[in-house]
Amino acid sequence: MADKSAIEWTDATWNPVTGCTKITRGCDNCYAARFAERWRGIPDHPFSTGFDLTLRPERLEQPIKWKRPRMIFVNSMSDLFHKEVPRAFVDRVFDTMEAADWHIFQVLTKRSSLMRDYLRERYEGARGPGHIWCGVSVEDAQAKARISHLRKSPAGVRFLSIEPLIGAVGAVNLSGIDWVIAGGESGPGARPIHLEWVREIRDQCQAQNVAFFFKQWGGLRPKSGGRELDGREWSEFPIVLASAL
Repeated sequence: MADKSAIEWTDATWNPVTGCTKITRGCDNCYAARFAERWRGIPDHPFSTGFDLTLRPERLEQPIKWKRPRMIFVNSMSDLFHKEVPRAFVDRVFDTMEAADWHIFQVLTKRSSLMRDYLRERYEGARGPGHIWCGVSVEDAQAKARISHLRKSPAGVRFLSIEPLIGAVGAVNLSGIDWVIAGGESGPGARPIHLEWVREIRDQCQAQNVAFFFKQWGGLRPKSGGRELDGREWSEFPIVLASAL
């Protein structure tokens, strides 16, 4: 677990699983894979096996021991709903999140249909706990099907991470969505983001009364271009945050 995360929309990260495989264009320049592969083959390093999918059961109860409430990004270095993560292990992650209800947990996936099916089975048609936020990544218009999957997921709070934004998303139905994050790609080979793409998302959030958070313009480094949009920073969170922490 890492406290004081550099990710602007969270406080800390918790990785009971690390490693993943690429499935969409949004994965092409994955920062997590790039970081992990730097350490492949280094004895005793946490990423000695690079970005190979790895279960880390010794980390499962870490949030329970962390008593100060905070927002925790779950699996910043993986995807909890990867098909090779056993259902029983996902259950244990959710058991911990449900028990540590003084935190807010932010679970983000590209495998949206698998998350939808899991949440339906776990909560049997009821909404999940309000302190467990579930989101999907959407990098361009081709990935919008994930939003429909999310809307049909009985998550306590639903959010979109439109990052890296590598193409126009177009019109989006945000009914049932509580929060939208947008941002450009960063790192070597970062693909460009266009002002009109971001404005289109921001304006739809405002029109549909959905909290909007603009994370970054991106570039070689995450903070290369800052995070101002039309003269200000956009750092909105879902209304539920005020009562949760």
